[in-house]
Amino acid sequence: MIIRREIGEKGQVVIPKDIREFLGLREREEIVFEVKGGEVVLKKEMDPREILRDFLDIPKIKRKGSVKEIKKIIEGQYDEEIP
Repeated sequence: MIIRREIGEKGQVVIPKDIREFLGLREREEIVFEVKGGEVVLKKEMDPREILRDFLDIPKIKRKGSVKEIKKIIEGQYDEEIP
């Protein structure tokens, strides 16, 4: 999907409705801009539990710390308690 938009005088760009719907973005939801090479990638903010689950699913790596310690680190970054 390719959609062109013009940058406004304040540097703002409206995310087209088709893209918002495709990504499941809602009003006031946080997003992440990631610069990769000469491109910008726009993503939904991931739930800290998903990040932890993805990290723990990576096979054959040496992890320092327990699941409990990792949860504490994530909770501190997001000011949320992870069940």
